[in-house]
Amino acid sequence: METTSTFLSTWDQYMYVGSVMCIALGVLILLYHEFKVFQIKDLKEKYDYVNLNEIKYFWYSMMAFIAAVVIYANTIATEKIAREGTRWFFVRIFVTAGFAVIAYFVFYSLVRIYYPRQLEKRLARLRNTPRISPAGNAMRKLSESEEQHHLDESQRADGVIHSIDYDVWVDEATGFKKIEKYPAYQHAEECSECGYFTMSIAREEIEKAPTFGEPGVLLKHYKCSYCGHREQHEITVAKLSANAV
Repeated sequence: METTSTFLSTWDQYMYVGSVMCIALGVLILLYHEFKVFQIKDLKEKYDYVNLNEIKYFWYSMMAFIAAVVIYANTIATEKIAREGTRWFFVRIFVTAGFAVIAYFVFYSLVRIYYPRQLEKRLARLRNTPRISPAGNAMRKLSESEEQHHLDESQRADGVIHSIDYDVWVDEATGFKKIEKYPAYQHAEECSECGYFTMSIAREEIEKAPTFGEPGVLLKHYKCSYCGHREQHEITVAKLSANAV
């Protein structure tokens, strides 16, 4: 009995330490990510980093927090185990392991479904924050109609055929221009069926190729990774121009 009590007491101490370490790890993961974001000065580079990494690091931290809860749960009812037998020790391990599996899938779904909405808000702020030119002036983001005059033929084609957006920023005092490229397929959109930000471009196909006399038609196929809903949008492709490369 005394040996069992000593073992359980030591076990609880290790579990307390382990849970604290997991919490600390989760916090450190989030702080590391935010520090990396802070280090990046260029807003476009910061946008790309956040877009590619934020959900990943957030999920890593969530796994650390889940592990902390599961480890701490292995200290519950220690007195009952010492009093009624070690079989309850293994029951506790089994129950907490089951909880860990359930929590993993529940939180994985929650992160995948709900967090993209928050991520898109942060990305929108980064994308629309005024850029600063080398001269130190605040730059103006051109409208879609204005930016067409600053894009070359291949960039305009990318915007239609390859689901790529271009933002053009201009320093009106010096004429300095900065063009930023944003692949649309990297972003989730709100699904019209389930309402979650889990709809993205699955593939594209040219239904009708453009000619010098007629515009073409591009089909963009969207699929929701949550509910499986599919949509397709028709995009008109401009006629070929005589000076196209």
